[in-house]
Amino acid sequence: MFPNLSCPSLFLLALAASSLVNAAATSSPGQPARQNAPIGQFEIVGESVASGQQIFLGTPNKVYVVDKTENNPTKIKGHPAWAAEYDVDTNTARPMDIVTNSFCAGGNVMGDGTWLNAGGNQAVTYGGLSAPSQQGGGPYNDPDGGQSTLTPCDDGDCDWKIKGTMTTRRWYPTLETLEDGSIIILGGCAWGGFVNDAGQTNPTYEFYPSKGDGAPIYSPLLSNTLPANLYPLTWLLPSGRIFLQANWGTAMLDYKKQKEYQLPDMIHAVRTYPASAGTAMLPLTPANNWTATILFCGGSNMRDDQWRTNWDISAYPASTSCVTITPDVDQDYKEDDDLPEARSMLNLIYLPDGKIFGVNGAGTGVAGYGNDSWAVGQSYADNAVLTPAIYDPTAPSGKRWSRDGLSASTIPRMYHSSATILPDGSVFVTGSNPNADYNVGPDVKFPTEYRVEKFYPSYYNERRPEPQGLPTKLSYGGAYFNLTLSQDDLFSDTTNAAGAKVVLIRGGFSTHAMNMGQRYVQLENSYTVNLDGTATLHVSQVPPNPAILAPGPALLFVVVNGVPSVGVQVMIGSGQLGKQSKLAVAPLPESGTESTPQRSNGANDQADASSALSSLHLSDYTLSFLLPLAAWTLGTIFL
Repeated sequence: MFPNLSCPSLFLLALAASSLVNAAATSSPGQPARQNAPIGQFEIVGESVASGQQIFLGTPNKVYVVDKTENNPTKIKGHPAWAAEYDVDTNTARPMDIVTNSFCAGGNVMGDGTWLNAGGNQAVTYGGLSAPSQQGGGPYNDPDGGQSTLTPCDDGDCDWKIKGTMTTRRWYPTLETLEDGSIIILGGCAWGGFVNDAGQTNPTYEFYPSKGDGAPIYSPLLSNTLPANLYPLTWLLPSGRIFLQANWGTAMLDYKKQKEYQLPDMIHAVRTYPASAGTAMLPLTPANNWTATILFCGGSNMRDDQWRTNWDISAYPASTSCVTITPDVDQDYKEDDDLPEARSMLNLIYLPDGKIFGVNGAGTGVAGYGNDSWAVGQSYADNAVLTPAIYDPTAPSGKRWSRDGLSASTIPRMYHSSATILPDGSVFVTGSNPNADYNVGPDVKFPTEYRVEKFYPSYYNERRPEPQGLPTKLSYGGAYFNLTLSQDDLFSDTTNAAGAKVVLIRGGFSTHAMNMGQRYVQLENSYTVNLDGTATLHVSQVPPNPAILAPGPALLFVVVNGVPSVGVQVMIGSGQLGKQSKLAVAPLPESGTESTPQRSNGANDQADASSALSSLHLSDYTLSFLLPLAAWTLGTIFL
């Protein structure tokens, strides 16, 4: 039972609850450490120790790098280093021990913030050849990674750890985080190769942690899309179903019922590895009611019988085509604006302003390497595309891709390249290694690459908003929170409050031209322009549907007049695995301008609220209950 509270007491309770939100908030994110950056250009900032076949932003200033087992110059624990922790503030890296061979593993982040690396290759020796022992030993001491799951740690001196094992061997699997923060692991093969084949394919999916008896579940799509069905393109949709695309095939998976529904085939080109198109779900926003549209750009239109290495694949033109699909609404693919030029192995990276940055890749050929006579060195691709392009999903048809103000990189980023967004809004780009082993020298066109670049978008040198009141975690539904923008944050123009937005970006696990789990979600907000020229943004929590944004860490940016704040890391959901609480959404105040105060005792009310707050000692659990109660109470009182 609740105590008998008068209306003034309830009002104070609501104010106290609002103050508690602010008390739990982070400090202002400030300005980027890098000043006067070269706008629209790449800057070489450091070296990654291990080549960046896989990368992800684990903490606000740490990018984790994972390589395949090979003879890298840097050593750790008596063998070459195949992993590193890169500090984006100091642009230095320390080697890490990866434990097993994670060559062509998949990855994603779980609802408790744990990053998972799953699968990989058998133990190898020099040149990528099978090692005498799969349990470790010379020369690399790299046990078989085919069934392993690994997690990193970030205390500055630790290494990767074995997390567990999967039911079956998976090389080239895809991982997607689900509504409860667990992960679905799909597809792959047993022993690898350029493309898959019937003798080793693994057309199944399983869950981590396991659900039920843990047995793998058969997928008709993965069974029927040989040979180009490795790293199937996978997204959890707001409907709770999973969209799957591999080779020319498409399906919708209801993983809870273990049922799969065939959709129309992909058009124009193969998008999965080794064709390796650029793919991304377009931003989920209040304007589109958080409806998922998926973009595919580039790849290769090679037929199933062409995925064999007896002809000059490296000279075969990549595709220029882009298509979209909105599978919860319309199951047909739609034409979109073509790329500026043909490209395979294209990374598509969200920028905080809602645009998408396209980087890396080649104009001819596909992913992969080998010793074929026609290979470029060992690369199955040629003609590196060095100039990035930016896609604006809000632009009219025919004008969505732009290169205005963008300069080329000097580093070819071919097979095994990667990219991710950083909290300061720059893009971290690294990797490229279409070689069986460490391979450098003046005569190597596409060497093993360790250099790290940052790309600086047009907004980078602008004075960044420094919003006050940023939260450290967000719930699914519940009470809104308030952010304060100063006159400087509004660029001395209060009309900018109307277009300000709050966005969440999960950069994902970047490998093989994919960012598994990458997602962009805009939160709903209204605003109040204050009499002193500042503004308050009233911001809703995450929509009460974890399929829109699965639980786990994300970066929160506040964007004003197209300029993002420095991002802060927030936890979405409970921070634990399991069913997430979905709370009623508190209605936002109407947008407008603050009126002159009519009450003379408002300051006393605020003081009383602060006094009430000082006597409260509430747990996070109590707070999660109190905030919606206070919002509901206020709504009831003042209706």
